[in-house]
Amino acid sequence: MSLRDELLDLIGRSASVDDARRLSRYVDLVLADRNSFHTDDELYAWIDGIRDRSAVVLERKPVTQLRGWHVDAASGEIYHESGEFFRIIGVEIKNAEREVSGWDQPFVFQKEMGVLGIIRTTFDGVDHFLLHAKAEPGNTLLFQISPTLQATYSNLKTAHGGKVPRFSEFFVGEGDRRSTVLYEKWLAEDGGRFFLKSNLNVLVSVEPEDLPEIPDDYRWFTLSQIKRFLLHDNYINPHVRSILCHI
Repeated sequence: MSLRDELLDLIGRSASVDDARRLSRYVDLVLADRNSFHTDDELYAWIDGIRDRSAVVLERKPVTQLRGWHVDAASGEIYHESGEFFRIIGVEIKNAEREVSGWDQPFVFQKEMGVLGIIRTTFDGVDHFLLHAKAEPGNTLLFQISPTLQATYSNLKTAHGGKVPRFSEFFVGEGDRRSTVLYEKWLAEDGGRFFLKSNLNVLVSVEPEDLPEIPDDYRWFTLSQIKRFLLHDNYINPHVRSILCHI
């Protein structure tokens, strides 16, 4: 008896009919390992190649020399001259139920929340997840495998004059979104560094015929492939994990 058959037999003996159907779907999802487009080796070559070809250069410099960023003389807060992005603020913690009763520390404060979304599409009976090789300047190795969409609401509204983020039409807007929401929850960011920060984590299902052409910096992964990539350092970014953690 295969592992799949053993799991389905166990589910059938211990769950209701409706629960068994739902759980059997998760069994197939977890065990499915037939990527219709890319092998593991091809996916590693893709992300490693993007990293190798990158011409991005990072150089540390004094905060007082950062273009567009300022230090408030009275409060010491660091902020952008546009009033957007984030601020570095100071917070005093009192009566903390921790190792010490209180302390002072800086926090990253961003009044605006963001949307983190992944598209799921079924090919040849297997669920595939569309992920993006996204560069963030603070990332180890710069590029990491990230959600389909990772944007603030200002980005989505093009408040800064930029382009609409790719694939955003499947996650926001009313009416013809051409997607079915499978999971949509506000999840908190690291409360040790971010002040009152949450992002909307979304997983949507999209039919293959409704998809646009997939850019070269995106690839389809199965859930099993994502899990295998998690066995290696600095490939999968934390937002992918948070969106898919309920599966």
